[in-house]
Amino acid sequence: MKERYHSIHINMDQCIGCTNCIRSCPMEAMRVLNGKVSIMADRCVDCGECVRNCKSYAIDCERGSIEDIKNYDYTIVIPTASLYAQFNNLNDTNIVLTALKELGFDMVFECTGAQEIVSELTREYIKANKDKWPIISSSCPAVLRIILNRFPGLIDNLLPIRPPVEAAAILAVDKAMKETGLSRDKIGVFFIAPCPSKIASFVVPVGSMSANIDVSIAIKDIYPLLLEKMKQVHENPESLSISGRVGNGWSVSGGEAAGTFDENAIAASGLKNVFSVLEAIEDEKNKKELKFIELRACPNGCIGGPFNLENPFIAASKIKSIAKYLPVTQSHVCDFHEEQIEKLYSDGSFEYDPVYNLGSDFVESMQNLKRIEMLMEKLPHYDCGSCGCPSCKALAEDIIRGKRVLNNCVYYKKNIEIGSTI
Repeated sequence: MKERYHSIHINMDQCIGCTNCIRSCPMEAMRVLNGKVSIMADRCVDCGECVRNCKSYAIDCERGSIEDIKNYDYTIVIPTASLYAQFNNLNDTNIVLTALKELGFDMVFECTGAQEIVSELTREYIKANKDKWPIISSSCPAVLRIILNRFPGLIDNLLPIRPPVEAAAILAVDKAMKETGLSRDKIGVFFIAPCPSKIASFVVPVGSMSANIDVSIAIKDIYPLLLEKMKQVHENPESLSISGRVGNGWSVSGGEAAGTFDENAIAASGLKNVFSVLEAIEDEKNKKELKFIELRACPNGCIGGPFNLENPFIAASKIKSIAKYLPVTQSHVCDFHEEQIEKLYSDGSFEYDPVYNLGSDFVESMQNLKRIEMLMEKLPHYDCGSCGCPSCKALAEDIIRGKRVLNNCVYYKKNIEIGSTI
């Protein structure tokens, strides 16, 4: 089994076993047993829906803080447009970028600038790899994990270009090392994160052999710190922005697809919609009408991440307003050396990582599938969650794995006790 890391963790003292998390988890990766929730590590993709829906605040995410600046001689911060979308009446992103420097960061490098470079590389890749159509974005680590776990037939369609945040880190570190003469271990790269999945991917990268982010800070944590600094610099901010409409648009569902400048590109957000698209493409992937597919785990894209504060639909309107008078793009591949651009391609292969097998081989899997069908005939199909599983089918799967028994279903147990059958 591959190494797994999850940024999401559970405070058992605060967990009340309410089942909100198992109902909201799109991966059916959570279970409640003996009044406490647990996470199935092989299924969790760190999408953060459990964090968003936990009413007792028992589920949170491991992350860094602004105090981690003290651990480095030189620090770089990488913000995204999702951060800009949290502020009201923001007409100049340089205000946010300057405020970040006032918080103590030495360099600001916009993820949106790297997104424009990745868009350019993507356009080139689409033209040169018609046999890979439809090419699937690899920018969302939660979606990438899903494809590697459940859709092996689509692995060859994945875009072999690093996610923009990694690209931004690589380019920023190169610049910092040249300007300061410091070694890499003296330079701290901070990312302002909208979701847990990106944080987890920096610890154990998906499809890459190295990670370049040292510390992740949640948007909701840095937001109140920035507000005061923004008031101080709003009249005379530094000119730090390196992105246009394409880069800022990436934070909203459809933005990456729009950056391909091709009408045969589509986008979907929210894991239910992601699964629907992947299943359709897997069934009909030899039909080459589509050239590119953008997929995001969070509703409405990265602005819908659980670490954001603003409503994602209002945030989308704010992004549109911010980008209205910007040029189409401001960052280009030609701005960097060829050696730097070569580093932006994934340095690790995408490999199938099955986690949903029902047995050790095909025969055992088919036998267990038949057992699940027989168990489902005895279960009520209410998907109520009372057993601690998100659905009756999930309970049946847990039973064949030896983790549950039929009597965990309160309806089955009740009918057995009164002598009737379901």
